[in-house]
Amino acid sequence: MEEKYRQQPANCVKVVLFGPESTGKTTLSRHLARYYNSVWVPEYARDYLQKKWNDERKTCEPKDLLPIAEGQMKLENELAQKTNSVLICDTDLLETKVYSETYYLGSCSPILEKYALKNSYDLYFLTYIDTPWEADDLRDKPEHRQEMFEAFQNTLITYNRPYVILKGDKKTRLETAVNHIDKLLNLKI
Repeated sequence: MEEKYRQQPANCVKVVLFGPESTGKTTLSRHLARYYNSVWVPEYARDYLQKKWNDERKTCEPKDLLPIAEGQMKLENELAQKTNSVLICDTDLLETKVYSETYYLGSCSPILEKYALKNSYDLYFLTYIDTPWEADDLRDKPEHRQEMFEAFQNTLITYNRPYVILKGDKKTRLETAVNHIDKLLNLKI
């Protein structure tokens, strides 16, 4: 039953774009995948929650988090088999855990927490809040960006995850990310 949350072995470097909403994760994920002629794993929660909003006019609830985690890992595991260089992940289960804890009074499903901590990545890119806020149907906390950034950074520190903070314009962020990914790819050779 829990297999669906487990990360499958893959022969690639895995990096995660990690951080608060509206900080450029998806844009950078696409650019990095294009730069490396590789694949990127989109954020499953976006489509899942947009459909829920369109159909029911309801936002995310705690009961949505395990289906989101399952969908995210299904996408990641499928796409990881399509590259032997670098897999760019727009999110991971650790990000879902952060949202669970910040939105739902510190709680997180034990299953989600188990796999958020068990699944591993070579590097996290923590996106800073120096990008303009872009509202949409799902984004809801523009006034809490600093607080959310700190929650994400504290999580990476608490669980000893390797990370680099990405700041600046799109070009600067891309150059910084490429520099760090190139180092990881050189270690893989």
